[in-house]
Amino acid sequence: MTPLARLLVERIREGGPIPVADYMAECLLHPLHGYYTTREPFGAAGDFVTAPEISQMFGELVGLALAQAWLDQGAPDPFTLAELGPGRGTLMADILRATRGVPGFHAAARPVLVEASPRLREVQARTLAPHVPLWLDRVEDLPDRPLFVVANEFLDALPIRQFQLTPEGWRERLVGLADGTLAFGLSPPLPQVPDSPAFRAARPGDLVEHCAPAQVAVAATLAPILRHGGFALFIDYGGWRSKGDTLQALRSHAFDPPLARPGQADLTAHVDFEPLAALAPHHHYTTQGEFLLRLGIAARAERLARNLTGAALENHRAAHRRLTDPAEMGSLFKVLALTRADAPLPPGFAA
Repeated sequence: MTPLARLLVERIREGGPIPVADYMAECLLHPLHGYYTTREPFGAAGDFVTAPEISQMFGELVGLALAQAWLDQGAPDPFTLAELGPGRGTLMADILRATRGVPGFHAAARPVLVEASPRLREVQARTLAPHVPLWLDRVEDLPDRPLFVVANEFLDALPIRQFQLTPEGWRERLVGLADGTLAFGLSPPLPQVPDSPAFRAARPGDLVEHCAPAQVAVAATLAPILRHGGFALFIDYGGWRSKGDTLQALRSHAFDPPLARPGQADLTAHVDFEPLAALAPHHHYTTQGEFLLRLGIAARAERLARNLTGAALENHRAAHRRLTDPAEMGSLFKVLALTRADAPLPPGFAA
């Protein structure tokens, strides 16, 4: 039993079962035993690899898409160039490198990283040097000016609640105890549940997930965009409507039972994009594969391949496939863009 598991068992013994959202929050962000506060999760030596770590092409194309959207909206100066959940800073570093040649972009940009972990902030500072971004703890603290923001695999780590429709009505899935160890169970019937299309369309036996922090984060990015202009880009795995249990743990690049090692495995859930899109007056939605293909990843991959041979060339081709192939990340990952209704069509999306 991990140190955090012992603390959770004691908490449940004293206060009763806890929502899945509370369990996720403790596992990921406990100040002493949380996953993100105690370890380096990214890369081959960690537990998972994100798209910016797979290939520089991802960050380059995202950066150029942000820059083109900035130009299309009249090149506001100054503007906030933000990333939510920036990991090791690789994506922002690639964005800044790829946009060096865009006239006026760097002079007008005010880089901001929304990152609560002091340990990860230190890593990001080293990655981004000599750039010195502003760090914020919360999305709600973003400056009130034009905002061009990207969030890659940020929403999937936000705590979710899970609800199941039973013959007696809706019940919440909780984490409790069975024979002294952590186990899932259900609450008594609830008087009400969140109102969303997923809940309204549910049938008996269905499990529906709800992520209030994701809606708060999206609303917070929309506030400056609706007032001053900009473009929000959310890239994550998930789908258009929540259905079924998607809570998963990753440890050493392999799936792990979600309750097995609290604090020692990454916990995520698929993103339900439908209620997030509904928050914006205008949105665009596509798969990661289609998004990158429209941005020109095939041509970029071909240019980079000209200078590669042997294993480096094979790795490059494999990275290209992994990012775009429908059997890999191409279809599993979705891209949601949020803009004002009067904004031009963002790069990477079909009319």
